[in-house]
Amino acid sequence: MGPIDAIWHLGNFFAPALGMGLLASLMAKLLWRRELKATPWLRLAAWASLCGASVLVAGLVVFGHDGKMATYGAMVLACAVALWWLGFRPRRR
Repeated sequence: MGPIDAIWHLGNFFAPALGMGLLASLMAKLLWRRELKATPWLRLAAWASLCGASVLVAGLVVFGHDGKMATYGAMVLACAVALWWLGFRPRRR
């Protein structure tokens, strides 16, 4: 595998996490506009994508290959928890 193929392979591996993070944060920002007014969309998208990518790597380590539905389910859950944590967790005042 050449370097260009490796870049494409890594890009395609992380694409579901990036797509899920972008779409989930956009939908959260649209649905809970008032509650998430103080949280920037890019911050929501970055953290949701990062959590999703971490789950994809963990799924690769645990199962030995990518593309398992359990990994994708865990990625959805991780994105949801990340969005909740950034936007709705109880804050100390």
